[in-house]
Amino acid sequence: MAKIEPKIFDELKTALVSFGDKYFVGEELNRSKLTDDLRNYDEALLSKLFEVDFIMQHFIKEVAGQKIFQIEQLEEAVLYNDYWDTSYTKYENRVGLASKGKFLQDSQDVVLDFPFKDGVLTASMTKEDNEDGYDDAFLNEVIEKNEIDRLFDKKVFVNVKRFGDNQADSGQRTADSLDNGIVSFDKEKDNLIIKGNNLLTLHALSNHYAGKVKSIFIDPPYNTGNDGFGYNDSFKHSSWLTFMKNRLEIARELLSNQGSITIAIDYNELGYLLTLADSIFGKENLQNIITVRRASASGAKVINPGVVTISDYLVVYSKNKSQWKPNKVFAAKDRDNRYNQFIKNVSSHYESWEFMPLLEAFAESQGIKKSQLKKELGEAFDRKLDEFAYENADSVFRWVSLDEGQISQEARALKHLSKDNPDKMYYMERPGYNDYYMKNGKAMLFMRERLIDVDGKLAFGTAITDIWDDVLPNDLHNEGGVSFKKGKKPEKLVRRILELTSNENDLVMDFFAGSGTTGAVAHKINRQWILVEQMDYIEDVLKTRLLNTTNGDRTAGISKDVAWQGGGSFVYAELFPKNMGYLQDVIHAKNLDELKSVYERMLAGTDTTEPADISFRADLSKIDWLQGFDENKRLLVKLLDKNGLYYNFSEIDDKNVRDLISDEDYTFNKNFYEGGD
Repeated sequence: MAKIEPKIFDELKTALVSFGDKYFVGEELNRSKLTDDLRNYDEALLSKLFEVDFIMQHFIKEVAGQKIFQIEQLEEAVLYNDYWDTSYTKYENRVGLASKGKFLQDSQDVVLDFPFKDGVLTASMTKEDNEDGYDDAFLNEVIEKNEIDRLFDKKVFVNVKRFGDNQADSGQRTADSLDNGIVSFDKEKDNLIIKGNNLLTLHALSNHYAGKVKSIFIDPPYNTGNDGFGYNDSFKHSSWLTFMKNRLEIARELLSNQGSITIAIDYNELGYLLTLADSIFGKENLQNIITVRRASASGAKVINPGVVTISDYLVVYSKNKSQWKPNKVFAAKDRDNRYNQFIKNVSSHYESWEFMPLLEAFAESQGIKKSQLKKELGEAFDRKLDEFAYENADSVFRWVSLDEGQISQEARALKHLSKDNPDKMYYMERPGYNDYYMKNGKAMLFMRERLIDVDGKLAFGTAITDIWDDVLPNDLHNEGGVSFKKGKKPEKLVRRILELTSNENDLVMDFFAGSGTTGAVAHKINRQWILVEQMDYIEDVLKTRLLNTTNGDRTAGISKDVAWQGGGSFVYAELFPKNMGYLQDVIHAKNLDELKSVYERMLAGTDTTEPADISFRADLSKIDWLQGFDENKRLLVKLLDKNGLYYNFSEIDDKNVRDLISDEDYTFNKNFYEGGD
């Protein structure tokens, strides 16, 4: 069937030919470029379009004597029309997630996440058709593209400090500081914690870190209403998708071409996340969907009918499939019982070796008759036998027959010689390989030669699969020396992710940092790291945990496995709040009088803060306090200009801003953004 293009395409092609190849790919319209310029109100483009009668007739609407350009309708016509436009055919040529009648991939809306004081967020946005969808504790706000101008600019950092280097005094500056207490910062080596909205922070960091991050691990809110992170874990579904889209897009820019992102998620949003991530990273870059066992089928979980849910998922996307080279990672498996022989005198010359069954050697070590071992040791029998075998791995072996078709001529000759002299031991050196010890035509395979390091211990190993059932969160509450209910991921799990997707000295990132597990693990296995978190618990939980790590904390986690002794440091900084401070004051207000007090500060400012930036659409004289506390709280949050949540670096030399920043923080910002690599 021949494709029938809408008349608008002919009109646009005729009008835009004067721009040369700018809006064309061959003879076809470059729809992406055209819609981008429409969204940005490109003056030259709009001037040309206003000359087209068809556009003036169909996309200009006159209201009360004023002409309104229906730019969204024109954008939709350009993006979705391949045939005559109807509500049925406009989606015919694409499959994807949609919100507000548009494909999510084409949306440039932004969802910001505003935290509540104590991190226990109880927003009620649980139903798509909930008209109120708002609770006085929290708000996820969708901001349309045409309202964004300075939102993603570089931000000012304040309260910058360096911590660590095994210093018990967490406030003490180190030798890495410049004169006058100014914190130096090496972008290629230093670790970084930033307090601030993660989306805005990622854009601020992209100036330097774009294309440099090897591995990103995030554990975002699952959208279940049951998360312990202190984020609203109960978004409207469309808001959650936009929320994730915003962050995954900038995350992709930060990844190196060899990099990858690993996203923790549960079944509620897994399918939608995959569709969304496919559109951002490309379906060909989906590397793995890993099932992670997070609990046992016991307790309250088994009360409800049906299948017991005990798993979460890890979704792994590379940035560039052809350049992604994951590491070989192993999981421990049970001891191989075929290694059942024992050398009594392994330190003697091989010709004098004496052999006995492993079980007999174990019985002798326990002072128990072999026939009585299981009775005497009970449930501890298998564990103690394993311990004995691993402790004596140099002496434990098994006999094997060598395939003569797979060995060298010299080895074949030695095999036959040993058969002819069955009571004698023979030895053959093999440079670059395990040496042969032979007797009576059979070779010895030593247990030690088959062991590998798995989580800091020698064990029989097997390559990891896409089912991880060996990283259960046992003793999780003790990890890192901080309490963080429901929010921690096991250090063992994060270690496996980072060892799979990065190497020593690579840069890793987590912008839903929570309790700081990613940073703690990265620090212990010698990765550079960046953590981003906006919640107030960053002081008592995240920063404390990383201080514990630098001071050599060995409570649970992987510390013992990697023989962690402490050391290293990190730099802590905060985005400098502007409207964000007022926003938090509004959210924390408990009654109408407190709300009015915040409102007055928003208008007049204080000795240490400027007046709030108010949305240009707001008519402050129309605020009706008779509408009550909840309604006016909602209103004050809405009228704050979200472009002004934090001070932008471009404002740092303005006198009214410079006076609010310490000399040390001012110098840090200048060095960070203008000091070069």
